[in-house]
Amino acid sequence: MRLTQWTDYTLRVLMYCAACRSRPQPVTISEIADTHGISRSHLTKIVQELAAKGMLETTRGRGGGIRLLMPAEQINLGEVVRATETDFAETDFALVECFDPEHNRCLMINRCDLQDVLERAIKSFLAVLDAVTLADLVPAPRATVALPMPRRMTRVPGMPPVRARSK
Repeated sequence: MRLTQWTDYTLRVLMYCAACRSRPQPVTISEIADTHGISRSHLTKIVQELAAKGMLETTRGRGGGIRLLMPAEQINLGEVVRATETDFAETDFALVECFDPEHNRCLMINRCDLQDVLERAIKSFLAVLDAVTLADLVPAPRATVALPMPRRMTRVPGMPPVRARSK
């Protein structure tokens, strides 16, 4: 099983915002995009969705950006994964053909316990995620947060200019 890229990027956005929650200026989409090497337009769509779901606060214009709208301790990983995985149904992920009765052509459907085993595995997977919050993934912020230098960013506000490394 593999989470979608959308879910992966959603988790990165939330974790980055949680890691920066104590700094005075908000996080920007460009900052996250540069740090993780992700498309800005893709992240914009993710941020819009997270804002619509009440997880992020967005501010436009100069000095604007994004912040967590609720404490990191209140953002549950299981809920985030359920909300972002497109193939998620109420009780399962469609891992194999037999999960979808409309498209199932498996001849062993009545003599196989694979579907039951996979459903139990998914429930266990989600139970682990349900026990984790965003705060559990990101250490409490300190006076300074040491995050990796964005790949394309050559100047960090408040810091002296840095020359971009040639690759």
